[in-house]
Amino acid sequence: MLLVLCVDLDDDLGRKTGIETPVLGRDAVDRAASTLATADPEDSDVNVMFAGIHLYDSIEDERVAVATVTGTGSSDVAATREVGEEIDTVLASLTTAEDIRALVVTDGAQDESVLPVIRSRVTIDGVRRVVVRQAESLESMYYTLKQVLSDPETRGTVLVPIGILLLIYPIAILGDLIGLPGSTFGVVSGMLGLYLLFRGLGLEGSIDRGIERLRQLLYGGRVQLVTYVVAIALTFVAGFSGVEFVAAREGQAGFGPLQAGAGLVFGAVQWLAAGGIIASLGRITDEYLTGGFRWRYLNAPFYVGSITLVLYALSGFFVGELRLVELAATLAVGTLIGVGSTLSFAVAEQRLTGPAEGERLQSGP
Repeated sequence: MLLVLCVDLDDDLGRKTGIETPVLGRDAVDRAASTLATADPEDSDVNVMFAGIHLYDSIEDERVAVATVTGTGSSDVAATREVGEEIDTVLASLTTAEDIRALVVTDGAQDESVLPVIRSRVTIDGVRRVVVRQAESLESMYYTLKQVLSDPETRGTVLVPIGILLLIYPIAILGDLIGLPGSTFGVVSGMLGLYLLFRGLGLEGSIDRGIERLRQLLYGGRVQLVTYVVAIALTFVAGFSGVEFVAAREGQAGFGPLQAGAGLVFGAVQWLAAGGIIASLGRITDEYLTGGFRWRYLNAPFYVGSITLVLYALSGFFVGELRLVELAATLAVGTLIGVGSTLSFAVAEQRLTGPAEGERLQSGP
């Protein structure tokens, strides 16, 4: 048995006429098509149903049935599911022992997106697309644009560069107004360069995750947010301090590239140490407030201090601020601080959390 199946994915028939679907039988489909044509003569689904009736009448050598199924006016997923349910209703209404095959009639590419759903329920013998000749290219273009705009990946790839290019003219006008006419090319090329860099390196996900983590810190009352901001500020201060130290030593005898690099570290290391200690204290505080505190976390500020002493001693030795004996003593003190904190907090963790808990923490989850 052959089933001529007319598909109306966005349910124009139900929304515009109030007719309950599915519609089964030649006379019922004819009345539904005429009602829809009266309600909206420009609706392309009218042509679909009349084409289905035409196919029904033209097939004479076998048993034929004609039906119209519709989706919904909401999302494509809900519409596809509704079409599948209505096809099940139609197939249940056809009392026949023969194998049922379908000839699908649609009005364009969008309705044909339900073909996998139909194929999962009945064998498809063919697909007939009915489109008004004057509107065929418009129908295809509309569906293509809709797909592009609904796909986040395609939308970001296609529309963002176009949007940046469209900004050339307003940026040029703004540059003329503020007296910087040559800034247009630099701004636009910089925007395009950043976009291509992010796309090429796949940084979109990392940026999104960073923004989400920042939002969680902001609304979760985390101390880390404040301490990280302070640490970043101290990092900038460290950079300026290192540059100032090098600038003050330039021109002195024996001050070469090695001494300049060591001078940058020597001038910045104390500020970097302050930022690292503040950031680690913020993390320790949050872990304590959330119940995830472990004694080993207290190693972090001591490790920062130990590393700071090592860098301070090495850089100070190369720029002439420390003698060899002072270098050796400082390196020894830095090492002792790191090793001593590790052993101290390991012992504290084992004794204060209990033997079983200590063994579990050492072996990991």
